[in-house]
Amino acid sequence: MRGAIIYKILRQSEWAKLERHGRFDGSEHDIRDGFIHMSTASQLQGTLDKHYTQGDVVILAAVRLADVEEGVKWEISRGGEKFPHIYGALPFSAVKAHWPLSPDPEGRYAVADLITE
Repeated sequence: MRGAIIYKILRQSEWAKLERHGRFDGSEHDIRDGFIHMSTASQLQGTLDKHYTQGDVVILAAVRLADVEEGVKWEISRGGEKFPHIYGALPFSAVKAHWPLSPDPEGRYAVADLITE
């Protein structure tokens, strides 16, 4: 899994904190749940469709699994799938790439052209 990528969707204010502080301790929901919610490439569209429906621009961060693997637990979540959860902070240095995502007129975010497994 050396080259594996997992993804975090951040609101613009959350991305600004990650850049400014060099780490992200989690969104309001992450903090409530006790871990940072992440998605694999195949889970990403479902996460966007379920949790990001306000029509805001969000930032998609591609995170190198090897850089955060020590704090990652794979736990059963939506649909019985195992999702990666980071217990601890997400360091900015683990972000391989990032993209702003704007919703289409129906409010859906399309990520298929951006992501890799």
